[in-house]
Amino acid sequence: MAKQKLNTFGRVRALEGWKAVAFGAALLERMLPNYTLFCDLTESGDASALRNCLNLVWETLKSPKSKSNIAVQLEKVEVATPDTSEFDNYGVYPAIDAAIGLAGLLNLMAGDDPQGAVVISKLSQGSVEAYLLATEEADDESVKVHPLMEFEVEVQNELLDYVEQAKYPAKAADEMKALALEAGISNIGLEL
Repeated sequence: MAKQKLNTFGRVRALEGWKAVAFGAALLERMLPNYTLFCDLTESGDASALRNCLNLVWETLKSPKSKSNIAVQLEKVEVATPDTSEFDNYGVYPAIDAAIGLAGLLNLMAGDDPQGAVVISKLSQGSVEAYLLATEEADDESVKVHPLMEFEVEVQNELLDYVEQAKYPAKAADEMKALALEAGISNIGLEL
């Protein structure tokens, strides 16, 4: 299993340009519901700002000539990122992972972090690992073989299989989003 995880990250590292952006956006479709639930439960944050930001990313993939001010979007994400010192519930952590992932995606698009897709991939798997460690009688070894973690790695590899072969950003954007949402659960198992 560990070898496959390394293989997954290696494959993500090899993605470039719109393929890396599409992969990261697809993973964020599975992470964003965690942020939205956190906002609903705590009556804090700004789920619509993060949703709109991710929608802009998809729109940019579909219409490469469309422009969005990435600096403005990054500022919105930064403002909406929760602070762990203000919350005592577990939900703050997957919410922060989603916000940091979205910031990583924007930095990837801006050319400021060419490894942004790897950051998102690791954040998504890390969210699953942290969730399992916090909610189940799990240790580092049992987490690796837990069905939720195996499913996370499987989804990432399925997305990679698709995007590595994809030729057209607009078509790939629609397909990748659909693939990410197909199971109807977030990366930590919340129903969408």
